[in-house]
Amino acid sequence: MEDLKISIIDIIDGTVVDGPGFRMSIYSAGCSHRCPGCHNPQSWSIENGQPMSVEQLLEKVRKSPWNVTFTGGDPFFQAKEFAALAELIKGECGKTIWCYTGYTLETLVEEADPDKLRLLQSVDVLVDGPFIEALKDSDLRFRGSSNQRILDSAAIRKAF
Repeated sequence: MEDLKISIIDIIDGTVVDGPGFRMSIYSAGCSHRCPGCHNPQSWSIENGQPMSVEQLLEKVRKSPWNVTFTGGDPFFQAKEFAALAELIKGECGKTIWCYTGYTLETLVEEADPDKLRLLQSVDVLVDGPFIEALKDSDLRFRGSSNQRILDSAAIRKAF
């Protein structure tokens, strides 16, 4: 495998806010959506992250007992790298992967970027859509605004 590096803001092992149960959340750097009211604006610039190899991240996932969430930033900003990581996690660890993105599922499919499609096909759950401050709802589980959707793998496959 080529030496792929991912710009990472943070890794939180054992969080309960980015999907069901305890999870390892990997916070990516880089996001072009720049949603007003974003809870993580320091993640917008890819320069704010620290480069980690896919293998380093995989080793952390192996050591954690929890399933995984890709968030950020927007993992689709580094789709090639996250797709490689997701495929390794699925193949070697058998853990479920949730992925947050400011894109909608429809936009990702229509755009037809091979790396983004590869990542999309490697996740179990996609939380899609930009954060919209006017639609903010603190009662929603795992989402910040009511336009965002939680889509399982069946819904993702149906979009293709």
